[in-house]
Amino acid sequence: MVMKKVMPAANPDAYVAALTGWQKEFVSALREAVLEAAPALDERIKWTHLVYFSNGPVLLIRAEDERVLFGFWRGQRLLHIEPRMTGGGKYELRTLELRKGTPLDRATVLELVRAAVALNDTVGDPTKTA
Repeated sequence: MVMKKVMPAANPDAYVAALTGWQKEFVSALREAVLEAAPALDERIKWTHLVYFSNGPVLLIRAEDERVLFGFWRGQRLLHIEPRMTGGGKYELRTLELRKGTPLDRATVLELVRAAVALNDTVGDPTKTA
């Protein structure tokens, strides 16, 4: 598999504007829910996708050709909320892989985001404690 070079969007609005179809719908809905759940999150383009910070990185939204990834730096500790998250490696990162038609309840998204922000508040920056 060859990774194609992607130019990062100028800002989060440009990132979403560049998407189409179901990916744009998913990313727009996720972004809206994330900012509703935690309005104080710092939303940035980092590593060519949306990353949200509060006392370190909290979560990411990444649109790809066939899927949208919704990931959490401390996702391992959030599996009781969303057991479909997979992955591993540094920082307890876990990611929910969304494809066209994947069901995802808005209340679950809100709960995940609030719990992830609370973890960073109590445990600290996940990149400093790994």
